[in-house]
Amino acid sequence: MSRILLGVAGGIAAYKACSLLRLFTEAGHEVTVVPTANALEFVGAPTWAALSGRPVHTEVWADAHEVPHVALGRGADLVVVAPATADLLARAASGRADDLLTNVLLTATCPVLMAPAMHTEMWLHAATQSNVATLRERGVVVLDPDSGRLTGADTGPGRLPEPGEIEQVALSLLDAGVVEVVRRRDLAGVRLAVSAGGTREALDPVRHLTNASSGRMGLAIARAAALRGAEVTVVAAAISAAIPGSVEVLRVDSTAELAQAMTSLAPASEVLVMAAAPADFTPAHTSELKLKKSGAEGLTVEFTQTTDVLATLVKARHEGQVIVGFAAETAGSDDELLRLGRAKLARKGCDLLVLNDVSGGAVFGAAENAVTILDRSGVVERASGNKNFIAHRILDAITDTRGVVA
Repeated sequence: MSRILLGVAGGIAAYKACSLLRLFTEAGHEVTVVPTANALEFVGAPTWAALSGRPVHTEVWADAHEVPHVALGRGADLVVVAPATADLLARAASGRADDLLTNVLLTATCPVLMAPAMHTEMWLHAATQSNVATLRERGVVVLDPDSGRLTGADTGPGRLPEPGEIEQVALSLLDAGVVEVVRRRDLAGVRLAVSAGGTREALDPVRHLTNASSGRMGLAIARAAALRGAEVTVVAAAISAAIPGSVEVLRVDSTAELAQAMTSLAPASEVLVMAAAPADFTPAHTSELKLKKSGAEGLTVEFTQTTDVLATLVKARHEGQVIVGFAAETAGSDDELLRLGRAKLARKGCDLLVLNDVSGGAVFGAAENAVTILDRSGVVERASGNKNFIAHRILDAITDTRGVVA
């Protein structure tokens, strides 16, 4: 269990912080809410108290003997501010201490995550961008807002990321290694394309053949890379998880469409990650009409092999480009798993291969994973745990490899 301090600034998106609070508490974390006076105009203190099961702290002067303006920040393992309004960002960047929340931000020694939410013009204003840059230079992790519907009829960048997305980023920051690389933004300016999910091969207008991939690992890589400053495009096949709002998205269905999308992105990308699970086979013929039962025993379908997307990308690679493949294998032992992984790495010719054992349906759709990262010299690293954590280990291997091939 970690101690999380949830700061809430005075914007209409404050209501979403209620869902974020619930996610934190349901995950077993102890959450203390510190709303600003303006935030209480949107959501009252009784709501925060009921959802957190803890007292709500709103003023520097309350319980002065406990010195809350110092104690709260010092006692937290993580501070999350959602929403962080333009006013809150400005006050934090200038070092103001004119309410309890800004006092907390000045005294916290733990990681601090801010999730901005405001109208587009306010987010794009030079003053706000300067304040965000200042906070990031000081080690504060500032999410880029989503693009979408804002207050009234307005749309554009400035929307608070969804609570589930903020939660995943926030909990990854409980790992000291992740905090370090996110603060450094070591992938700033790098263009990274990552595929995610399972492709679908049409049998007729209403039926398709697919696999069990949820896309969560690929999306975790996209999320982690964006946090580290990369310009990320996700080529999304069929997925069951939410796509981070901080990335560009290309939707595809079949393996052929996946190959086309990745091939189109490859020339402008320094890093290609093939985390999707493309089908190896596709029906030789797709019926234009729904297939009907005919009274026969069954149905015979002829298949042909699909495009080898990873091998195609490797064949067309440009100088300095890093290409990462994935291998989901079923193996009876670790030795067999490594043999399969090494053989695939040699066969495909990629720089890194992320290998995992999916025997018995393991990994697919789960929040946890266990992987072995290989390069041509052997095992780079073994990592297990939450997929958001593993994503950073994979990106660490990519940055090391870029240093070699650059």
